[in-house]
Amino acid sequence: MLDNTPQNPQLKTQTPDSDWYKRRIIVLVCLAAPGFIILLLRLFYLQIVEGENFRKLSEHNCIRLQTIDPPRGLIFDRDGKLMVDNRPSYDLSIVVRDAKPLDTTLRRLSHYTHTPVEALWAEIEKNRNQPSYKPVPLMQDIGRDMLAVLEVNRYELPGIVIDVRLRRLYVNGQSAAHILGYVGEISSDELKSPRYADYKRSDVVGKAGVEKTFENVLRGQRGGRQVEVNAAGQLVRVLKTVDAAPGDNIFLSFDLALQQKAETLIEGVQGAVVAMDPNTGYVLAMASNPSYDPNMFINGFSRDEWRKLIDDPYHPLENKAIQAEYPPASTYKIITAMAGLQEGVINDGTRLFCPGFYRFGGRDYRCWKKSGHGSITVTKALAESCDVFFYQVGLRLGVDRLAFYAKSAGLGSLTGIRLDHESAGLVPTSAWKKRRFKVPWQSGETLSVAIGQGYNLVTPLQLCSMIATVANGGVRFVPQIVSKIEDASGNIVKEATPDIVGRLPVDPDNLNLVKEGLWDVVNQRYGTGKIAAIPGVEVSGKTGTAQVFSRKTNEAENEKRRAERLKSHAWFVAYAPSNNPKIAVSVLVEHGEHGASAAAPIAKEVIRTYLKTGIGDQGAGIGGQGAEGVDQGAETVDQGTGAGGQ
Repeated sequence: MLDNTPQNPQLKTQTPDSDWYKRRIIVLVCLAAPGFIILLLRLFYLQIVEGENFRKLSEHNCIRLQTIDPPRGLIFDRDGKLMVDNRPSYDLSIVVRDAKPLDTTLRRLSHYTHTPVEALWAEIEKNRNQPSYKPVPLMQDIGRDMLAVLEVNRYELPGIVIDVRLRRLYVNGQSAAHILGYVGEISSDELKSPRYADYKRSDVVGKAGVEKTFENVLRGQRGGRQVEVNAAGQLVRVLKTVDAAPGDNIFLSFDLALQQKAETLIEGVQGAVVAMDPNTGYVLAMASNPSYDPNMFINGFSRDEWRKLIDDPYHPLENKAIQAEYPPASTYKIITAMAGLQEGVINDGTRLFCPGFYRFGGRDYRCWKKSGHGSITVTKALAESCDVFFYQVGLRLGVDRLAFYAKSAGLGSLTGIRLDHESAGLVPTSAWKKRRFKVPWQSGETLSVAIGQGYNLVTPLQLCSMIATVANGGVRFVPQIVSKIEDASGNIVKEATPDIVGRLPVDPDNLNLVKEGLWDVVNQRYGTGKIAAIPGVEVSGKTGTAQVFSRKTNEAENEKRRAERLKSHAWFVAYAPSNNPKIAVSVLVEHGEHGASAAAPIAKEVIRTYLKTGIGDQGAGIGGQGAEGVDQGAETVDQGTGAGGQ
């Protein structure tokens, strides 16, 4: 019987081989599908879930922005002699994310730089909060030898960055350090200040002196560049650069030769010298001793080094010319004389008698000259520095009228000089004492104030400004330390002009009487400052010896040290030439005892140097005290029976 069931054509074509291929395809699909699914899931994770993060990382890995620090402006003296320069240096940093493996890189770096690996880790730890793609500073100013070693082995040190930076160079070391100041890395507190709003961590800023006061002038404007780096953080190419704009250059009012001469003259003593042009107020020199080398601050101190510097009993960081305060001693008699003449309590014919003491309130207030000066006029009283004469004038005036003329001469207030931390000094009044001590002023205290003792306090700069004001006929200028500012191309940005801040309320005739007495101080045989006389140049001046009434001392301090600290301070203020003043000078020698022997010779050499009349023999300086026959006892005051019972 025949089978009439229809047959499937496809079944007729199947073979054993086709079945085998079909099974293989199914197996392959089953094996590949999970792989494709995993790949798709991974792509989804990378591109969708983590896409934004990886995009940012990729950009930072390939293209980075680097800042370019501007060259800091240079500083010159008034004649264009370079005082502060910039020098190239090399700083070592590390980009943590590029320095893989970090442990290995730091070990190699430690080997090549001879630096403990712990110290390198410590620097990284200090910056652990900043992004890993930003360079972390490791070492500053590494030197050319270390630079060569690192460059040769650069392939072993992924993530290592070496930047060329300009660092300050104070050409003359300690010279003018208190005026120039120094620079250092910006502190955390400074970064919080609005003044430094556009600064960043590791920027260098002025910390003292001109460097700080004129920071905005010297700094310049930051530049930058866009660079491409490889996976190891190494530079591939520079894409774009915006050049930094250098800071402006400053020309000081100082005469460098005069500054260095003044510094030489006070070597070995503690004190200050200030010289000014009395016709403009420009500061010609300002020396303070002891001093320091601002180059020490460039790369920072260790804790021990810094502690040693700030604990130094002689305070080398202090600018004694503007920060230290002292009784003006007999230099204040210039104020008492002006006030007495102008107020009419004395005139050119007034004679007061000095027997060597003045009896007041049941006690004797002595003159430095125990035998007395006899009957004496105001000009001779200035020349011989008679205490008794000025006791009486001061008593007739009263403390408040004395204070008025002292303040008119610039004492008791800031001078306005563009330097930080200037002290104002003190001019006492009856109201001041009532506020300060809750007790009334006593007449006996006026005697002390009239000869520059008591509560009076001044700085060397204030006394220089005072004598300059007397010298020029009564015009008081703001002391200025910058003569002009130029840009990097030499174009004048700003030029200083004299700045008048006040005038003495003293008639020309009365002021001329005072000036006559100051001329006698140096040029008459009886003058206390005749050691300051210069052949061919008329010098006018005034000596002063400021008593040291008390001083805190360390119990371990030896007797010799304590005795030195109880010695009086020595003052001398002067100007020259007398009839056409070109320079005014104040000199303070701490514990120098006598203004005539310790301070006047220094002023003499400063004046002689500036007027270019010859350097003279060194015997007239500190080493030649008393060489011209000046009485070493001149100007001393009995500390037990002086004015006001001091």
